[in-house]
Amino acid sequence: METRMSDTLIPRTPSAYDYPLLIKNLLFCPVVDNPDQEIVYRDLYRLTYRQLRERVRRLASLLTRQGVKPGDTVAVMDWDSHRYLELFFAVPMIGAVLHTINVRLSPEQILYTIDHAEDDILLVNSEFIPILEQIRGRIDTVRSYILLTDDRELPRGTTVPFSGEYEELLAEASPEFEFADFDENTRATTFYTTGTTGMPKGVYFSHRQLVLHTLGVLAVLGSTTAHGGFRRDDVYMPITPMFHVHAWGVPYVATMLGVKQVYPGRYLPDTLLELKEREGVTFSHCVPTILHMLLKHPHAARIDLRGWKLIIGGAAMSRTLCIEALKRGIDVFTGYGMSETCPILTIAQLTPEMLHLSTEEQSSIRCRTGIALPLVDLKIVDHAMQELPRDGATPGEIVVRAPWLTQGYLKDHKTSERLWEGGYMHTGDVAVRDERGSVRITDRTKDVIKVAGEWVSSLELEDIIAHHPAVAEVAVIGQPDEKWGERPLALVVVKPGESGTVTDKELTHHVREYADKGVVSKQVVLVRVRFVDAIDKTSVGKMNKVALREKYA
Repeated sequence: METRMSDTLIPRTPSAYDYPLLIKNLLFCPVVDNPDQEIVYRDLYRLTYRQLRERVRRLASLLTRQGVKPGDTVAVMDWDSHRYLELFFAVPMIGAVLHTINVRLSPEQILYTIDHAEDDILLVNSEFIPILEQIRGRIDTVRSYILLTDDRELPRGTTVPFSGEYEELLAEASPEFEFADFDENTRATTFYTTGTTGMPKGVYFSHRQLVLHTLGVLAVLGSTTAHGGFRRDDVYMPITPMFHVHAWGVPYVATMLGVKQVYPGRYLPDTLLELKEREGVTFSHCVPTILHMLLKHPHAARIDLRGWKLIIGGAAMSRTLCIEALKRGIDVFTGYGMSETCPILTIAQLTPEMLHLSTEEQSSIRCRTGIALPLVDLKIVDHAMQELPRDGATPGEIVVRAPWLTQGYLKDHKTSERLWEGGYMHTGDVAVRDERGSVRITDRTKDVIKVAGEWVSSLELEDIIAHHPAVAEVAVIGQPDEKWGERPLALVVVKPGESGTVTDKELTHHVREYADKGVVSKQVVLVRVRFVDAIDKTSVGKMNKVALREKYA
């Protein structure tokens, strides 16, 4: 007898509870229920998880009293704070959408994202009132403004019609609020990618996607005792903005683990280092430029950084920076993803055996893109979408499937179709994969330099030049060349006190040594070197290679 697929479906018992994957369950059904654990905001505010839950209920009451209903959009302009954490939960939990505004965008771009997302309520830190004053007359959708401030005082002279100050409104709101169930595929968050050309694109995620991403990250970070784990006795501090991909989703993981959380406000190196020392921070994540800034800050020399577990993402980490961090006792390793992937796809964790390797050998592994998280179907493919061999040498584009990837760009069907062409999400990253499944990104498809028909990796060349003791920072871009098609141009920032002591010929010779050893293609010796005072960055600290190519065309 033929069995039909419908015959194998689990029968639905009418009284059984169909458990939707909703963000509220990360807060109310955590791995560790730790009601007296602390959540710290700079040196200004301390609350417990018990208070957090009450404040989330009060915030839900406050927002609904302001007229927010399911499907509305609540936007926030703030630095990393306990307020932001409360919004991470309360807004999606009432069925509304949280729009985390990138405060580092230009006023015109911020205006575009507010109107494009159709924000209904805007909570704004007093520091950003001058930006709001510039654009408020052109905002079409926002009907109410709430002030976020550390000193509890309403600003003078502003024309923004604030409904009130956050803490005062919260104190007046009811602590009794019942969060209803709804479809787990309901949109929970929206934010905008920091595109280097054109206006930013809206990326969105559902409750289901955020919950599954939280569980996936928790599984990989909680499955190791060797290094790089995130466990219930850790102290967490984000150094990646909460407006950018939910601070990589780690605040949701931290809350589910019930760990002590520390929120630093604006990222100032002395504040970050002081909080690290005073609050005993053991787990963070940041981009390479932030790590470089922290290690070079004068206060870093007197602070014990040993045992600090640090995921580096957003841009490639050089082996030089990795080695410097390891020498200070920082357990540093790479995480990889993008705005569209919620974001974490891979983690470069070491096996216990690898921890016995030399610092230099470990740095090569820690700087790799790493192994895919559970539930991530990751492939390296050619232009015809055919999977390439896992030989550690054949480059192709990374394409992925996972249950937490965005389904597209908000109100942009055409670009969404290109993103998902062939049924896999296209990352635009070029990489190789070895027999262990470990991925190593060699470049972005748009940043690969084509020299005499051969691909030259800008990332590999940057890593080599960064190994020179006089180099503080380097970015490599391609320049048109009549003979070779393209030639690499290295834009180099030297360390303080090294200006004039290193020449372009010396750095070219440094690169040639690696080529002669067969470490990289011989084509890298065609590199030109130009010394610069600074390298252009995007709003989230990545090298802005589109701007650099235009600037040095």
